[in-house]
Amino acid sequence: MTTATLERPVSPTGRRRTTRLYAIDGLRLICALAVAGFHFGDSWRLDGVHRPAYHLPDAAPILIYGFLGVETFFLISGFVILMSGWGRTVREFAASRAARLYPAFWACVLLTTVVTAVLPISGGLPFPRAAEGGDVLVNLTMLAEPLNTPLVDTVYWTLWYEMRFYLVVAVLIAGGLTDRRVKLFGAGWLLAAIAMPAFPGAWLDDVVMPRFAPYFIAGMTMFLLRRNPRDRSLWVLLAGCWLVSLHLVHLRVVDLKPGFPVAVWPAPVLITIVYATLTAIALGATDRLRLRLLGTAGALTYPFYLLHQRVGYSLIRWCQAVTGWDAAPLVAGAVVLLLVVAGLVHHLVERRLAPVLENLVAGRAAPDMEAV
Repeated sequence: MTTATLERPVSPTGRRRTTRLYAIDGLRLICALAVAGFHFGDSWRLDGVHRPAYHLPDAAPILIYGFLGVETFFLISGFVILMSGWGRTVREFAASRAARLYPAFWACVLLTTVVTAVLPISGGLPFPRAAEGGDVLVNLTMLAEPLNTPLVDTVYWTLWYEMRFYLVVAVLIAGGLTDRRVKLFGAGWLLAAIAMPAFPGAWLDDVVMPRFAPYFIAGMTMFLLRRNPRDRSLWVLLAGCWLVSLHLVHLRVVDLKPGFPVAVWPAPVLITIVYATLTAIALGATDRLRLRLLGTAGALTYPFYLLHQRVGYSLIRWCQAVTGWDAAPLVAGAVVLLLVVAGLVHHLVERRLAPVLENLVAGRAAPDMEAV
């Protein structure tokens, strides 16, 4: 997950001028809610019967397409992360990313561990047990997946993709960021992603990330288009990413096995709308949008995403068992409650700890905590 606060050195005094793309903030929360809808639209029975059941049976055929929120997150990352790294050193970039990712992540891992220990999920759900102490410690590093450690919450799988993309950007920064270098790298990366399925099991698969690489590349290309919209080769590269994405979302829908028919055609339509929307944002169509409420939405997105699935399932299932209420109000209540908790994580943890961590990694003096 990424921030929509973009910094770049433009002032002659050396200070960074901040440009906040509020439209991206709002889009990020929409994506997080879409993913939550995808997860909460279906679940498993409390009685332990291992067959699909749906919290929201009427809405599930629509909410199923919420999985595209992840693809949209990766598109946004490609744009925002490259833009935030432009003009920074590798260490400054690493510091900004650590400050953005880890404080909220640590808080959410611990909260999820506590909730699932108090309200364990049973009955065939994809969370067979509460995480053990050693697993929690490994999860706190954000490296549980490459270390073959069970995830405290399975939504963390996306963070390993994000971490690898950050490493890609760090390597580009180390080599010297230029429009031409990034463009050539993006084209090569896209070709590698197209070729990788012909080599199943190859170790390079973890580096190339063929399932999601086109989204990162497309986001990077959109940033370059923001700098130079008249570069036709960039439009060609973006079109190539879009065409590969259409194929990938087709495969993603085919792989879904929700227990009811899922039409394929809405997915490519939705991803095309996402591409068009982000391209318009990148080209400045929403630069004058200044709604602080959208900034708040952006701040809630990351902790909400980290908390929603396993904690949400625990709360919904527990309330369902205790009250016998219909699923719809329980799902709505869980979403509202998790947004409130996400706000607390942001204000009590992120805003206080992120500046300290960023300065620590960057090797700068710690800020005055009274001013944070």
